[in-house]
Amino acid sequence: MERHGAAVRRIAATVRGYFERAVPFRISHGSTNSTRPSRLKARARVVDIGELRDVLAVDTRRRVALVEPNVPMDRLVESTLRHGLVPPVVMEFPGITAGGGFAGTAGESSSFRHGYFDQCVNAVEMVLPDGEVVVAKPGRSGGVNASASAASQQQQQQALVNTLLGAGEDPDKYADLFHGAAGAVGTLGITTLLELRLIEAKRFVKTTYRRTSSVAEAIAAVREECAKPGNDYADGILFSEGHGVVVSGTMTDELPASASPRTFSRPWDPWFYMHAQSLTKDLPSSSSTSSGQSSPSSSSSVTEYIPLAEYLFRYDRGGFWVGRAAFDYFRPVPFTRFFRWLLDDFLHTRMLYRALHASGESARFFVQDLGLPYASAEAFVKYTADNLGIWPLWLCPLKTPRGPSFHPHVRPAADSATKTGSETETEPETEMLNIGVWGWGPSDKAAFVRANRALEAKVAGLGGMKWLYAHTYYSEPEFWAAVGSHGREAYEVLREKYRATSLPSVYDKVKVSPEDEDAAARGWKPAVKALWPVGGLYGIWRGIRSKDYLLHRRGEWKWQGGDGKGEGKEKTA
Repeated sequence: MERHGAAVRRIAATVRGYFERAVPFRISHGSTNSTRPSRLKARARVVDIGELRDVLAVDTRRRVALVEPNVPMDRLVESTLRHGLVPPVVMEFPGITAGGGFAGTAGESSSFRHGYFDQCVNAVEMVLPDGEVVVAKPGRSGGVNASASAASQQQQQQALVNTLLGAGEDPDKYADLFHGAAGAVGTLGITTLLELRLIEAKRFVKTTYRRTSSVAEAIAAVREECAKPGNDYADGILFSEGHGVVVSGTMTDELPASASPRTFSRPWDPWFYMHAQSLTKDLPSSSSTSSGQSSPSSSSSVTEYIPLAEYLFRYDRGGFWVGRAAFDYFRPVPFTRFFRWLLDDFLHTRMLYRALHASGESARFFVQDLGLPYASAEAFVKYTADNLGIWPLWLCPLKTPRGPSFHPHVRPAADSATKTGSETETEPETEMLNIGVWGWGPSDKAAFVRANRALEAKVAGLGGMKWLYAHTYYSEPEFWAAVGSHGREAYEVLREKYRATSLPSVYDKVKVSPEDEDAAARGWKPAVKALWPVGGLYGIWRGIRSKDYLLHRRGEWKWQGGDGKGEGKEKTA
């Protein structure tokens, strides 16, 4: 903690100096999972927090960990699993950091039960824009599970007073800052330490793949799996309108004698989405009813046992399915198992993000997550199929906060035709479905912008909200309408209260300006990178220079036991 304290004092002194001179600054932490153009970088001074990258403590009695903001998910999981614990929400890309999960939006396949990543944080240490260091907590009501018993709620409230970080401090003192900073992309201060809640870990995830044959059936099946108390994880993949798979998982220490662990981290292992598609393509559809009482028959599902960390990071290789786009770009390199093995170092998410940014291809690639109410999710999938033609699509159920919020949250739909009266009345206020839309957009820049604007309008009309890590073309009124009623007023009050008005606002940071994009495209470098395959090769070179591929090679979370099914044959080419 002495090293951490000294680092925070240096950061606070730097911030204080900028504040006194009214100089805006940006935060440098060494990596990003955003696909937005970084148009503010050249206009602001830098506060470097790169040294804050350690897990400082894991308290097994309290089941909490003290985590610095630049700790990536794979290092965090490695640290907590040594103690038989795991965070309730683990972002499925190993390189996403704890600080990024709090300051941005992070919802994964356990979020139907635990909410977004920041809802698993007990306390956060922050350097305010004037250099003051404070500890913010979610407040006595904000950090308590409302569905728990009265005795349990009282225990949770007491735990928020006796946190490891900020022990004894009033949980309500900075509760407004805690909730305002979650998802506010660092515009209210710099996160320097988090106290993260942990849960008991098990060795494996008993994973069931459930076949569906229509979009409506897949959406209903996701809700059914979320309603089952034994499920710890749930998500889905739509490969087409007629083939979907809903994946549910339950942590367990038991491995049947007839089963072998299935792995996805080795170069010869299958990519998870291809494996799920291959397992289910010949299965009959599961039965599904609106009552949510039916269970899929054994003939329509397949069950495997996946080591816990292998499950948490199952989408790393191939970046869900975005890695396939690299083969599209470098055609005629064939998308075969041999070349996926040969090029494995370049096909993990850290390397893919490096290449996507450096190559300039992010300017024409859709990487969008959209949160939709369940009642309008089917209409949105139809829209993407008709207008974008992007498959597969990811389905991730979420328990969301009530608005206003910078996180996707349920709000009234402008397009009331997508709901019946009964659906409008009974739609849960905190449940929605995230739909991941990732694939090539129009190559013409103007058409790409139009497609994004149309997507934003459709999502708003269906009562949804996009995640702010990606290209965002909202006008300012549209942006604040998405955040929610009175959201702007509440945010501006916090900016004044915590002296953050000299910093860029959330809208300033997330919007994409066509003028800025035009300026970034000028000059010889962008022109040269636009020539195939120069941009792609430059992206690969930048990835090699970063040495990020070594992080996966050396990862301690990968399954070390024998008899892994990943050593067997893959059914797809």
